[in-house]
Amino acid sequence: MASALDDDEICNDDYYSLLNVRREATQEELKAAYRRLCMLYHPDKHRDPELKRQAEQLFNLVHEAYEVLSDPQSRAIYDIYGKRGLDVEGWEVVERKRTPAEIREEYERLQREREERRLQQRTNPKGTISVGIDATDLFDRYEEDYEDVVGGGAPHVEINKMHISQSIEAPLTTKDTAILSGSLSTHNGNGGGTINLALRRVTSAKGWGEVELGAGDTHGPLFGMKIFRNLTPRFFVTAQCGLQFSSRGVRPGVTTVLARHLDKNTMGYLQWRWGIQSSMNTSIVRDTKSSHFTFAMQLGIPHTFMMMSYQYKFQDEDQTKIKGSVKSGFFGTVVEYGAERKISRHSVLGATVSVGVPQGVSLKIKLNRASQTYFFPIHLTDQLLPSAVFYATVGPLVFYLAIQQLIIRPYVRAQKEQDLEKQRESSASNIAKKKQEAEAAVLLMQESVRRIIEAEESRMGLIILNAWYGKFVTDNSRKHERAKVIDVTVPLQCLVKDSKLILTEAIKSGLPGFYDPCVGEEKSLKVLYQFRGVMHQVLSGDTEPLRIPKQSHRIDADT
Repeated sequence: MASALDDDEICNDDYYSLLNVRREATQEELKAAYRRLCMLYHPDKHRDPELKRQAEQLFNLVHEAYEVLSDPQSRAIYDIYGKRGLDVEGWEVVERKRTPAEIREEYERLQREREERRLQQRTNPKGTISVGIDATDLFDRYEEDYEDVVGGGAPHVEINKMHISQSIEAPLTTKDTAILSGSLSTHNGNGGGTINLALRRVTSAKGWGEVELGAGDTHGPLFGMKIFRNLTPRFFVTAQCGLQFSSRGVRPGVTTVLARHLDKNTMGYLQWRWGIQSSMNTSIVRDTKSSHFTFAMQLGIPHTFMMMSYQYKFQDEDQTKIKGSVKSGFFGTVVEYGAERKISRHSVLGATVSVGVPQGVSLKIKLNRASQTYFFPIHLTDQLLPSAVFYATVGPLVFYLAIQQLIIRPYVRAQKEQDLEKQRESSASNIAKKKQEAEAAVLLMQESVRRIIEAEESRMGLIILNAWYGKFVTDNSRKHERAKVIDVTVPLQCLVKDSKLILTEAIKSGLPGFYDPCVGEEKSLKVLYQFRGVMHQVLSGDTEPLRIPKQSHRIDADT
């Protein structure tokens, strides 16, 4: 079952790691692990008052882990939501006979109630700023026009249009939401603005309705209605109608969209619009983990066209995407290609080159920062000039690489260090407690480890010579970094049974005698051991299962 545990919970309270059992462990496996740790930590086995106190604390931790995992209902909650799920307000009313699926449903209901209470205090601001730049003088200028002009040798680049829009949502009740939006636009010195208020009500789990009122100095008052409805699980419809009041009279408009899931990743759309710009449009959209494809056709006044676009998604950390599209119609033909990439945790930068007849060549730069969008369309030339296409393609790439090296990477690195430092500070007290528990566990293991080593030596079995856990520096380029490891030789030897050591895929900082020496950083386990008189060595990732001894771990005598 998938786990919703976050990193902090895994490091602090991973019951599977503490018992060293699989997430699919049976009741028998849980009992065996519990009994073994009880024998190790039982307070009655220790006479020293301090050791007895430490053993009692660790014994209680093991008992708590076993109590949760051995109970089907508690285990289902823990597997899905972690330890915090066991403490959610309202769980006391959950019936003990419910199945894991019913428990999950009940938990989500309680979470929704809490979310609805928080919703009353939250808005969802969205905004767009678009700045149009006319740079045609870079490529379309005529030298004779500037011969007699002072300073005429420098190309003239100007901002010829700008658009700003903003919207916020204000939840009125759990079903009603008010949406306030406004926009300001200017083009070649002429501009205007609009303001709109929409009231949306969720009528059921299958649909919602919306009423919109608007006013502006360019189009006049607006009244509109919109309805969304799921007709079947795979088919939905959206209908919208509006009345635009202006000096020319009342202009009605109607738009209807029918959509259907053709398969798991494909949607089909059919749109009909009647009014100022009447048209019919059909499109197919296929979206998968690695690609996005769109094909659309429209018949209408004044625009009739056919469009096809494809986007490839790289499976990298920066979520890089490359895209291309072709659009052809009565207005001409436009070919676009570009790329976008995540440059920070909340920012995505993209650039698109547009080449068309008769539109010419343009470069469009877009930056998404959280819920804000900044768009910069730069018109380079009205003609199809190879030089304009070349500079529009190469220029942003060179600029991005320079910014990436000089600004973005240093900023992201500094941000990660800052976040890591905050994480260390917030978890400092808990890590200190875990370190104290680990050190106490190691003291309590000494006698058991001595007996295990004697038994293993008598049959030339598995002896853990040295074991370290934490961050290892193996890359020469990171030699300046300091390794952060702890000695876990004793805890690992204590887990040896019948000349075998088996660790599950759980994060190893939760094992008895372990703790996290470097919070938020990548960790590994390095083990040097002897089996049948032969030296072995292995380096295992933090979440990798480990089983030793293995022939592949053997250290050749020649090396």
